[in-house]
Amino acid sequence: MQAVKTTLTRLLGIRVPVVCGAMAGGTNVRLAVEVTQGGGFGFVGAAFIPPEKLREDLSFVRDSFPDLGQKPLPIGIGFIGWLLDTKEEAAKQLIDVVVESNVQALWLAFGNDLYRWIEYARTTSAGTSSTRRPLIFVQVTSVDEALLAANEWKADVIVAQGNESGGHGGASTPSTFTLVSEILAALPGDNAPPVLAAGGMANGTQVASYLTLGAAGAVLGTRFLLTPESPYSDVQKKTLLAAKSGSTTRTLALDYARGTYGWPKGIDGRGIRNKIVDDIDSGIPHETVREKLTKGTQDGDADYMVTWSGTGVGLMHEIKPAKDVMAELHTDIVRQLQRSQTLLQD
Repeated sequence: MQAVKTTLTRLLGIRVPVVCGAMAGGTNVRLAVEVTQGGGFGFVGAAFIPPEKLREDLSFVRDSFPDLGQKPLPIGIGFIGWLLDTKEEAAKQLIDVVVESNVQALWLAFGNDLYRWIEYARTTSAGTSSTRRPLIFVQVTSVDEALLAANEWKADVIVAQGNESGGHGGASTPSTFTLVSEILAALPGDNAPPVLAAGGMANGTQVASYLTLGAAGAVLGTRFLLTPESPYSDVQKKTLLAAKSGSTTRTLALDYARGTYGWPKGIDGRGIRNKIVDDIDSGIPHETVREKLTKGTQDGDADYMVTWSGTGVGLMHEIKPAKDVMAELHTDIVRQLQRSQTLLQD
């Protein structure tokens, strides 16, 4: 199968311009390794991982690529900015582990001062024997954020997350297509960082459409939750398989139930609508719903579990290994790009 060449694939040394998003609670190093070995690039959402566990996980990654030598570990680690801010010393230890382990990429999102962590990672890298600093991926939900990340922070990659995306994102962010189009128009030229489309994609045909738009690649999240490697529970995976494209909603109710109140202004989450959302919306106290959530998670009750999901979930119909997902995405991307060429005539 032909490799697909973009600024992203050249930057990362991969064959397929597909990235597994850094989903806290939905990814692990096993999934990230399988995505990378399948030709894409895997991220791990490390929001709640202690430093010693992260170091252990990265040892597993190193063992999974025995021929790396001194090259960077070909996966990325993602952090949530406001959570880093709440535990500064532990946050620094986590980033230290990323840098010392020579991880190829660092993803940052949802912070009131993400640059402090970018600067810390770069300063830490300068004082180590790592072959190079980690590439910085910055997730954005507006053109202004993209311009700041690209021009002021010198991010290596811009992740443009549209409204269709599962998990947390901008409550009033436009569609992925609109946001990517606007960012590409605002960042013209050969020196602009690669822009990735994120939100609502389920297959390679959709990825190809963003490549023709000018994106350097795409981030898929929900599709990789439906893999054996994902730590999502069997109940959550069954919930996703049963969902339709209209089964998701944007809301803060799931965070109110979990007690996660620190998200920056304008951020909420997209997940499967269930009784948690109904209870919060009807005025039931957060603490009461939290007790139901705890019990539901223990009992495997989908009505009282948090299942993050993007709008493309209605196009996902089976659980398959991450490498098989990557092979299918690769085939569909190439086929759709070849098909688009037939529209041109001399």
